[in-house]
Amino acid sequence: MRKYEFTWDLIGDLEDGRPNLGPQVNLEMYRLMQFTMRDELERRFGTEVADEVFSAAGRIAGGEYYEHHIKPVASIDEFVSKTQESLKENGIGILRVEEAMLEEGRVILTIDEDLDCSGLPELDYETCIYDEGFVAALFESYTKEKWSAEEVDCWCTGARTCRFVVTQENLAQAQA
Repeated sequence: MRKYEFTWDLIGDLEDGRPNLGPQVNLEMYRLMQFTMRDELERRFGTEVADEVFSAAGRIAGGEYYEHHIKPVASIDEFVSKTQESLKENGIGILRVEEAMLEEGRVILTIDEDLDCSGLPELDYETCIYDEGFVAALFESYTKEKWSAEEVDCWCTGARTCRFVVTQENLAQAQA
């Protein structure tokens, strides 16, 4: 039996547990937790494994987020609209769809004011590995198909927005 297998119960009763502070936390504190955890994973296991762990964690979070904040949805338009509204309301970012070629299994989207990287210094590499897993899982949860997401622009590479190419894996493989 795993000790920390994720369930939504681990979110807890925020009203009972934080009656004075409430559910919000300072972005600086969130990033302190995220980047120190990432640093320790990378130090112990290397960058590739740290990236794999962050992407996999993002996938878990994206699936859970869809279940608790997005669904039910009846159409792609409703999925996008509810996702945009929810991500903004929860301070995660401002989602925009630049291009949607669903019949080809490809979507290009941006997330402005991204929770993970907006405001960071330029680093010459994309940092939103967690977001790649999160975004892919949102599409997987909606379509019940396997998707992947790749960040192609990032605040940290000077783009000032995070841009993701999201592809449905079985369609991408069939076209290759």
